[in-house]
This record gives sequence, structure tokens and C-alpha cells, in this order.
Amino acid sequence: MGRLTRRAFALAALSAVTTTGAAAPGRDDGERRATDRTRTASARATAEMRGMWLATVTNRDWPSRSGLTAAAQRAELIDWLDLAVRRRLNTVVFQVRPAADALWPSPYEPWSQVLTGTQGKSPGWDPLGTAVTEAHARGLQLHAWFNPYRVSTQDDPTRLVASHPARKHPDWVVSYGGKLFYNPGLPAVRSFVQDAILDAVKKYPVDAVHFDDYFYPYPVAGQTFDDDAEYDAYGGAFATRAAWRRDNVDTLVREIAARIKTVRPGTQFGISPFGVWRNAATDSRGSDTRALQSYDEIYADSRKWVKEGWLDYVVPQLYWEIGNSAADYAKLVPWWAEVVKGTRTRLYLGEGLYRAGTSGQPAAWAKKDELSRHLTLAKKYPEARGHMFFGGQDVELDRIGAMTRVVADHYGLPAQPPS
Repeated sequence: MGRLTRRAFALAALSAVTTTGAAAPGRDDGERRATDRTRTASARATAEMRGMWLATVTNRDWPSRSGLTAAAQRAELIDWLDLAVRRRLNTVVFQVRPAADALWPSPYEPWSQVLTGTQGKSPGWDPLGTAVTEAHARGLQLHAWFNPYRVSTQDDPTRLVASHPARKHPDWVVSYGGKLFYNPGLPAVRSFVQDAILDAVKKYPVDAVHFDDYFYPYPVAGQTFDDDAEYDAYGGAFATRAAWRRDNVDTLVREIAARIKTVRPGTQFGISPFGVWRNAATDSRGSDTRALQSYDEIYADSRKWVKEGWLDYVVPQLYWEIGNSAADYAKLVPWWAEVVKGTRTRLYLGEGLYRAGTSGQPAAWAKKDELSRHLTLAKKYPEARGHMFFGGQDVELDRIGAMTRVVADHYGLPAQPPS
């Protein structure tokens, strides 16, 4: 498919929803008003999020391997954007800071090794700048996806480039689970992370800043995240270490939300948290689930972020099938719909496309209509304003035709993201 400009995209959408309802000569005012109402309802029906996560950490989706030429990297990136258009998506969530590094020329952090194979080595072009320009030329939104605290997917600091901030500030870093993380309990770390992210927001008209579910790391059996010194220094006002850690994450979310609006007011801020906040057995406000609780295990109070109005959108990762015994998609959608009701935060649903047709998954994921059933169910809840699919390679491979089925069943008309 050729390039699709924003104007052409908008005209196509308008044409699709109005052609059959055009008022014929001679209709009276009542008929015309009824037709106008139909047009308005149709237009609203085609305003929904249709997103695709494009992961770069460990070269999951892009680039296909490190060390490609600049021309080859650029060509692959363009192919991903064109794929999104072919699948009638409207948003690409592009991971531009996978591990305390950068996919743009940053004065704060080194070039990512996913590009050249060598951390700190320039790829000879600007991936983020290109992605924004080319996405917008195709009528796509580009959401820049940042991982706040992951420093490295391995735990040897000496393997980081010598100029890396983690080498210059070893006291900022905690080794845990075979990886390196910045310590969320340090005010200097929170400030630095925000500055590094906002550099991209200042330079590029990204449509959104996007975080995933990685704040404090997921628990690893038999290991302890060592923040004793920081808790002693900064945690005195809190009854428990868990409450202090949650406040550290809340502070980052609250502060970055405010700073984004100052730097580039039109840029959204969204987070894709783990799909279970708390189980009802633990907290009456929680969901009817029996799963890991992000509030307790990774100190992410996602419900609070919504209620406080810090987020423009939330995308809970509901990567379970309908009927799952521990975390049923059909129970989590109405729970999240109730959470966002009456707030300024839009609800999009994170979909585990990567599970469809993959060995070792529950039987439901062998059925090509499982994801389509998710979208059908979500339509019952007006608070659910669309979906994001993980991840890029799964949209492309479409192992059992699950994505093709979604497009055929639900994406007959083009759609713009809700505004």
C-alpha cells in the first residue's frame, strides 16, 4: 500500500461514514436532522484506538538484528509503519528507550546497542525523528515508549559503555534478577530519568509518551531488591517499605505527567500497567481475580494514577483469554471500565496477540477468533475506547489468522484515535 497522508486518511474516514447517509434533495428538516445524527453516531463509532507495540529491546521486533546498515534499518522501520496501515491500525507505540539508552541523539544517554551492536555508537541516522515524520505522513500516531528504570538486560556494569550514566553513578544502580536497574528510591534518579525522556519530547512532536509495566522489577524468588540505604534515608514518613516504594513510583508518574504538559502541551501521557491491580480477596476494590497484584508486587498503584487524573490514557495488559480461571478477560474489562468511569483517563485494552497460535498456551489461543471475541465483548462497555496489540512481529506473522480475523470482524472502516 502506498503512503497515506493525514488528510487522505481523514477524508477516507469521512467518506466511509457519510456516503450512504447523504441527504437527498427535497428531504425536510426533520429527515436531515435524523441523517445528521446518524452521521455523528457513525463517526463516533470509528473513533477508537487501534495500536501496535513495536519493541526494540533485544531486537524483538525492530531492527531485525543489530548491525544493519542505516538504509536497511530505515527500510525495515518503514515496512512496520506500512504494516500498521495495511492492518487498519492508527497508532504505533515505538520503544525508543529500551534500557537507559536512546534511539535518538540524546545528550543524556548513549545510542542503543540494538542499532549497531555497540552501545554508544551512532547508527548514522535518527530513528525516532524518522519514525515520527513517516508515521504522521501515513496518518498514524507515534507514541514514544520509554522504559523508566531498566539499565541493562544483563548485570555486569563494566559491559556498559564507559560514558554511561550508570557507570558514572554506580550508587544509582541495583543488580537484581540478572539485570541492572536504576533505583526508583533516589530523587536524583527520578529527576534524571525525566530529563532524559523529556529531551525527546522537546525535540520531536510525538503524540504520546508511553510507559509499560516496568517500574520496580517483578519479583524473583530468593532475591532481594537492595534499597536499604535509600529507605533509611528517605522512607521515614512511611509505615512500610512497600508504601514508600509505591510513593516513589507515584512521584515519577505525577511529575513526568506535569512536565510533559509544560514542555509540549499537546502530547499525551499513557501507561500500560499489568492487568491486575489487586485481587478482591485482598482488597474489596479489586478485581475478581487470583493473580499477581501490581499494587503489592511491583508497587504500581495504577488505579490511583487513573483516579488522580495523571494519565491521558491507560492500557491494562489483559493478556488472558475469556474464561481464564485466575484472570478472566471477561471480568477484567468491566472492572477497568468502572475504574476509569468519571475520570479524564481514556481506557484502551492491551491484547496478548503474541499468545495466538503459540505452543504452550491455553487451548483458547489455538482458536483464531479468541481475540475477535475480546473486541466484541469490549463493545459492551462504552468506557473501552480501543485496543493495543502486542507485539509487532505477531501482527506481521499472524500465526493462525487471529489478526486477520480481528480486522475482518471489527476494522471495516478506518478510524482515528479518540481525542
